[in-house]
Amino acid sequence: MNRQLFHAMQFDDADAAIAFLTAVGFRDNGVHRDESGAVVHAQFDWRETGGVMFGSVRRADDPDDSDFLRTSGHAACYCVLAADDEVDATFERAVAAGATPVQAPTDQDYGGRSCTVRDAEGNQWSFGSYPGA
Repeated sequence: MNRQLFHAMQFDDADAAIAFLTAVGFRDNGVHRDESGAVVHAQFDWRETGGVMFGSVRRADDPDDSDFLRTSGHAACYCVLAADDEVDATFERAVAAGATPVQAPTDQDYGGRSCTVRDAEGNQWSFGSYPGA
């Protein structure tokens, strides 16, 4: 299956984001850096169905990107897991990697089980076994 949807985001500390994404189950599919070491593009895959693309935040004074100011810490993403027990394990790995719990693993009335955490920059990550209707 070809991946069709990627969440796009920026991080102040892309290396910390890489560690967090790896801890919760994303797979590194390429990290490209500029001469200063800033991440200009990274792709981390979520299973076979999608993923996130991201880079380091660029500031307003960046001469190469002055018309495209980017910020961090305002994203939210839902990642589908295959089974309820994966929700609990992913929550534990996320918290161990430094995430702040928002909602502990909970069975949902509409089906499945889900949890939510915030990463170090404030982005919200939800993981659940409900794949949508």
